[in-house]
Amino acid sequence: KSEAPQTSLLSSASRRVTNLTPPPNQKPKRTPPRPLPRRVMDAGALQLAAAAVAIVVAALVCRWFLVACAVGVRKQRPRLPPGSTGLPLIGETLRLISAYKTPDPEPFIDERVARHGGVFTTHIFGERTVFSADPAFNRLLLAAEGRAVSCSYPSSITTLLGARSLLLTRGTAHKRLHSLTLTRLGRPASQPLLAHIERLVLATMRQWEPTATVRLLDEAKKITFNLTVKQLVSIEPGPWTESLRREYVKLIDGFFSIPFPFASFLPFTTYGQALKSRKKVAGALREVIRKRMEERGEEKGVKEEMDGKREKKDMVEELLEAEGGSFSEEEMVDFCLSLLVAGYETTSVLMTVAVKFLTETPAALAQLKVWNES
Repeated sequence: KSEAPQTSLLSSASRRVTNLTPPPNQKPKRTPPRPLPRRVMDAGALQLAAAAVAIVVAALVCRWFLVACAVGVRKQRPRLPPGSTGLPLIGETLRLISAYKTPDPEPFIDERVARHGGVFTTHIFGERTVFSADPAFNRLLLAAEGRAVSCSYPSSITTLLGARSLLLTRGTAHKRLHSLTLTRLGRPASQPLLAHIERLVLATMRQWEPTATVRLLDEAKKITFNLTVKQLVSIEPGPWTESLRREYVKLIDGFFSIPFPFASFLPFTTYGQALKSRKKVAGALREVIRKRMEERGEEKGVKEEMDGKREKKDMVEELLEAEGGSFSEEEMVDFCLSLLVAGYETTSVLMTVAVKFLTETPAALAQLKVWNES
């Protein structure tokens, strides 16, 4: 009884296996692959199409760029003197900066004059630049300034100075700012100003350690900066001026650095730090100017007659009262910043050279002492 069910089970299983096996002359049927969902196919097609379009666009842009560069080179080459543009983007900026940080920077010019002539082309501070060591050509340029040629600065320096800077304006706007500069700084030094300069120099010298080495040019720059700030905004040397000077030094360093693209997003570069410091210096000057404008608004009409007769105490007051107060806040900020730049290097170098030659010429120093005491 127990074997009968097992036999029936085996026979039924064998029938199922036999039924699944195809006849020998009949080919097995292939099950067609299940189609992919329509959404997956559409997404894949779109990705392929987008990639193809991107490749075509990139190829067209590259071709346009190469053609534009070739046309630009063909157009510019006949107009520019011979020379070398150095590395892409950087040009010969690093060579120029390294040369001017040495005691003898002349070889940078001499090598290129020997190779290309007295007038040669290079690429510095992000722009093509023509150097001239030809005296006759230089005289021609200086005589034609304002007519055939105009003075300009690289765009990297323009950004640091400000669009309304005295050094960048032209025509009527430049004459307007230049006349204000002469009104304040072009006249002979008054006795109070000379007394202030003497106090400033003596105060700086008292800070020198007897046994320490003093870098005269650095100290002269401090004196020049503090004196200029006093003339601009009537603020005595102190923590505010020292903080402003530290940021200002970083700003000046940016004039002699490589203006990398998007440098404002690269604060670790010299030019990126200069842009950041420029904002801080402009912000500090703007705060002072706003405060003076508010004070002037509160006192307006009280001392109007007296103000017209007395001497203006600083450049900001000159600007606030010039042309009926038509100068904007940004114009005053850029103007004050340009005056800081204009006198910082030149005046400090002149002071240092004067001390050097007076020290080397005792007779001239003795005559100067006699004149000063009288």
